[in-house]
Amino acid sequence: MRQIVLDTETTGLEISDGHRVIEIGCVELINRRLTGRHFHQYINPQREVDPGAMEVHGISSEFLQDKPLFSAVADEFLEFIEGAELIIHNAPFDIGFLDYELRLESERRAASMPTVESLCGVIDTLVMARRKHPGQRNTLDALCTRYDVDNSSRDLHGALLDSEILADVYLAMTGGQTALTLQSENREGGEQSNWVTGEIVRVQRADLSLPVVHASADESQAHEAYLDLLDEKSEGALWRRVTH
Repeated sequence: MRQIVLDTETTGLEISDGHRVIEIGCVELINRRLTGRHFHQYINPQREVDPGAMEVHGISSEFLQDKPLFSAVADEFLEFIEGAELIIHNAPFDIGFLDYELRLESERRAASMPTVESLCGVIDTLVMARRKHPGQRNTLDALCTRYDVDNSSRDLHGALLDSEILADVYLAMTGGQTALTLQSENREGGEQSNWVTGEIVRVQRADLSLPVVHASADESQAHEAYLDLLDEKSEGALWRRVTH
């Protein structure tokens, strides 16, 4: 299974205010292992970065002046994510901004560009965390604390760094028993495990029969002799404690 952990940084919070993507960071997982492949790109948004946003990610308008436009990296980005399952914390935010960039690119090229979800499946780790930990804080930093993931280098938000941290959090959130049942089939008398929500689902197999092997007479006799020996040793130890 190929998965891409993805994060973006933007000039501000609202697409309706014309805010744009300024950084995309992705890391690749195959069969729940980091491969070392990644996609990382800063992008010139052709507008100013809001002061409030810069306080969060530390990326200034001046820094972005010589970076490529989204149109220059769009094809490479789509090729990297195509066919993968995306893992995103608060997915509607990132996908909304990426689809907005793709709509603008469609207008520029006068040709239809795909949406992110037409190319990829999406897992929202914020939704997962809220189901697993209702009523608790489920920010990325809070999840790092809960799952003992090192985020000491995260003084500011950054798309590539945050995607690397989120990969560790996701693997911790979906580890253990759920990881062992990812491929369980929905056979007669059974249920398929729901690994997206992190639930552990027991599979009942009516046709499963385990053999019962009975001990022979000699084995039973040897077992009784061994128990008698243990009793004798325990009584001797008790006597030594009492008399000393």
